[in-house]
Amino acid sequence: MNAGEISMNTKGLDNKITELFSNGSRTLLNLGLISLGSLIFVIGMNGILVPHGFLSGGIVGLSILIHYLFPVASVGILYFLLNIPMAILGWLNISRRFMLYTLFGTVFFSVVAATYFPQFPMIQDPILAALSAGVICGVGAGLILRSLGSAGGSDIIAVYLFNKYGLGIGTVTFGISAAILLTGAYFHDLHMTLYSLIYLFTQGKITDAIMIGFNQRKTLMIITDQAETIAQKILQRGRSATFLKGVGAYSGKERKIIYTVTNFLELPQIKEFIFKQDPDAFVVVYETLEVLGKSYGTGRMF
Repeated sequence: MNAGEISMNTKGLDNKITELFSNGSRTLLNLGLISLGSLIFVIGMNGILVPHGFLSGGIVGLSILIHYLFPVASVGILYFLLNIPMAILGWLNISRRFMLYTLFGTVFFSVVAATYFPQFPMIQDPILAALSAGVICGVGAGLILRSLGSAGGSDIIAVYLFNKYGLGIGTVTFGISAAILLTGAYFHDLHMTLYSLIYLFTQGKITDAIMIGFNQRKTLMIITDQAETIAQKILQRGRSATFLKGVGAYSGKERKIIYTVTNFLELPQIKEFIFKQDPDAFVVVYETLEVLGKSYGTGRMF
């Protein structure tokens, strides 16, 4: 074996070691997100939601409802048992990697829910209690779903619809939960069920914010006579830009239209140097839900 072959083998070994550590780091990150998110969710559930008699949606809501009807039954144990058929459904329809993480999340969530009962002062105003629970549980659910898995339950259905149709996970969860609440209202206190809608709406919005808020961008369409100069300044800021061909409807003049994507922080600065370079520029700013690509990530979590 010559020096070149030894060097190539060494590089190959180094790449494998790097890949192994990288995969291990990602695995630990995902398990950490699931664990932290589950803990935060349980704090909101066992600390505020259940003590105030609120309902939730999905498998969690069904577990809580059964717990109200039969107090001897633990929410955590019920949640685990009810997730068995959901796990089978997910195993057949969602990636195995996602389901392995989800199995971990289901077990971890069930254990924490069955053993951890934080004590909070009772919030006298039920609306404030519902909002507080919604924020805490929404953060927990969002962190869980930022990983490559979930904590089971209706998240499996929500993830399937997210992958298939791009529907917001928080919105889907809210829809499923609302349907379950209609059933729960018959067996539980109607007023508490109505307050629970406030909790679910808040949780859904917070979950969506955690899920897509970090990748939300602004899309700009810039019509200017200084397209080359402005595009160069955008490129110097580390952003990409694309020229589109346009023709003025009134003037019939051909010109380049700049298409670019930026974030909230850079938007004011970009607008400033656009109009400094060309006061007559025409800029259209679009709300962009998500950006996928080499510079922004694949966005695929499941």
